[in-house]
Amino acid sequence: MDLLALFARTLDVTLPVFAMVFVGLGLKRLGWIDTAFISTASALVFKATLPTLIFMSLVQADLSVALNPPLLLFFALATLVQFLLSWIWAHYRVPYADRGVYIQGAFRGNCGIVGLALAAAMYGSYGLSAGGVLLGVVILTYNVLSVIALAMFQPGRTTDWHSLLRSILTNPLIIAVVAAAPFAALTLPLPSWLLTTGDYFASLTLPLALICIGATLSVSSLREESQAALGASLLKMVVLPILATLAAWLVGFSGQELGLLFLFFASPTAAASFVMVKALGGNTALAANIIAMTTLMASVTVTLGIFLLRGLGWI
Repeated sequence: MDLLALFARTLDVTLPVFAMVFVGLGLKRLGWIDTAFISTASALVFKATLPTLIFMSLVQADLSVALNPPLLLFFALATLVQFLLSWIWAHYRVPYADRGVYIQGAFRGNCGIVGLALAAAMYGSYGLSAGGVLLGVVILTYNVLSVIALAMFQPGRTTDWHSLLRSILTNPLIIAVVAAAPFAALTLPLPSWLLTTGDYFASLTLPLALICIGATLSVSSLREESQAALGASLLKMVVLPILATLAAWLVGFSGQELGLLFLFFASPTAAASFVMVKALGGNTALAANIIAMTTLMASVTVTLGIFLLRGLGWI
């Protein structure tokens, strides 16, 4: 009975998040939302509502709890190790032209939407504030490492590092973290009407973003046989989260910290990876397959991961 109760509590965290993804898939199939809506809504989330959510969560957060340098450093180092392991594995198992796409798909998680939504569902305000700070590290490491991987295996393409740096520095999520930092650090008050308005606007983020993820899933693309996509998906959703979470526990993380790290490590491949592959002329079919497979797998692997970690008493 205790195990059943624990599993039910786990489903309380994961089911609402992944249910919204499948709602998006259903709405697209019914024709109630179209490509234009998805494009506009995704842009609204990335440029406005998600930065607002991060800003509001940080402004109202206790930075002595949310700002955790050891956790940020561990995530950055673990991401680098995951990147290198994916590179080594791809070297022996994947055709040269597809290695960059494979590597990015295997290490780059959708922490900004799925990871943050799960963190909020599991840990409330702590999940949002600590997750928002962690997103700053996520954006920097993921973007830089992704470009390195894709550029290395696209020899006909040149990488404009100035444009890359500019895109990172002008990223709305990075700007939100930087803008919120002085308010949080100095505990500068904001008018209550502004906080309420910001909370209203920010509350659009997670349901809208999750619906868009579901609507962009291409189930038909999964019918195409893709050994590389399956390999990258298993690496992303099973092998690397287990190794990274175990390493985090071994160095002393537990409770909310370990739970947050697991949710970010176990997030499915980011949809932004497809955009980057397309821009650099890579294998877009492989990128789309990895995103679809990992997103569908996440509803099972994340649920089982939380259940196991709770059962062990680690989180």
